[in-house]
Amino acid sequence: MTPQEDARVLLALVDRHLRALRLNLDPAYPDEEWGFTAQQAVEKLIKVRIVLRDERPPFSPMLHELAALADVKLDPVLLALQPYAVEARHEEGPFPLPGTRVGILEAIGGVAG
Repeated sequence: MTPQEDARVLLALVDRHLRALRLNLDPAYPDEEWGFTAQQAVEKLIKVRIVLRDERPPFSPMLHELAALADVKLDPVLLALQPYAVEARHEEGPFPLPGTRVGILEAIGGVAG
C-alpha cells in the first residue's frame, strides 16, 4: 500500500475509536476501557504522521517514542494515557483517567489537527 492508503486505514480506525469514546462519556463506563480506546486513537494518529513521511512505524504502543519519531509534541494528558496500552489491560486497577473524558477528547482533536 502507498503511505496515503496506509494513513487512510489508520484514520478509519481512529474514527471508530473516537466514535466509541464519544458514545461512552457515561462515567459508569470503566475508565480502563475508555482509556485504552483513547490511547489507541492517539497511537494511531501519531502513526499516521509517520506513514505519511513514507516511514514504517514500529509495532509499539509507546506514545513518547512514537511522538519523538513523528516529531510531535503531545499534550501531557495524552502521554498520561500510556498505562492503558498494557498495564490497565493486564493488572487490577483502579486506573483513573488523567483528565476528564471531554478534555481528553479535545486533546486528541489537537493531534488530529
